[in-house]
Amino acid sequence: MSSFLRVQGRIGQRTLLLTTAAVPLTGWAVHAAALHKQLAATRRDPLTGLLRRDSYTARARRLLSRRDDLAVVMVDQDHFKAVNDDFGHPAGDAVLAATAARLTAWAGPRASIGRLGGDEFAAVVQMPAARLEQRLAQLVRMLHTPVVLDDGRTVDVAASVGDATPAAVGSRDLTVLQRAADAALYDGKHTGRAAVASPAHTMVPSIKGRRAGRPGTAVWGRAA
Repeated sequence: MSSFLRVQGRIGQRTLLLTTAAVPLTGWAVHAAALHKQLAATRRDPLTGLLRRDSYTARARRLLSRRDDLAVVMVDQDHFKAVNDDFGHPAGDAVLAATAARLTAWAGPRASIGRLGGDEFAAVVQMPAARLEQRLAQLVRMLHTPVVLDDGRTVDVAASVGDATPAAVGSRDLTVLQRAADAALYDGKHTGRAAVASPAHTMVPSIKGRRAGRPGTAVWGRAA
């Protein structure tokens, strides 16, 4: 056999081996991509597209470990049961989806934004202290914009907002900041204003519906 034929034979065998090896690798690549999509889906709330609690918490803690100019913002829909009762549950779902979209647009792509459950949302957002009042007032206005349903009906909506910053409460721990923001939120519930936590709010147990009229809470946003 000539040297040309021997070389050609070796090249052919090598090509066959590479081609054969590529088949299962391609299959695994497709499988891995499918698994990645499934994993991404489990991290997201199917209704709003926001991060679920665990994924939100992990990202929020990473952000807090890297930066100081952050704020933890808690959002809770006002009169949400009435929306479901008066307009139906599909309308309630539309309100939740609209709230999530507005919070996402306000917070920006670098934030950690999650739906904690029901009509409760949270975000960890980069927010310089000098812009805190302006930014929170902007969020309140966005969350008070009526939602137009697919059938043309308009739903008046409102949400209460609580905010806590590491500088204000003296901690960068996410649990502490969320407790303080949640306590401030219930101080300002139904006022139409964002409430900013003080160090005293870190001591309030995070039990929904218990807060009312605590002194020293700053409120910014839309008038009641």
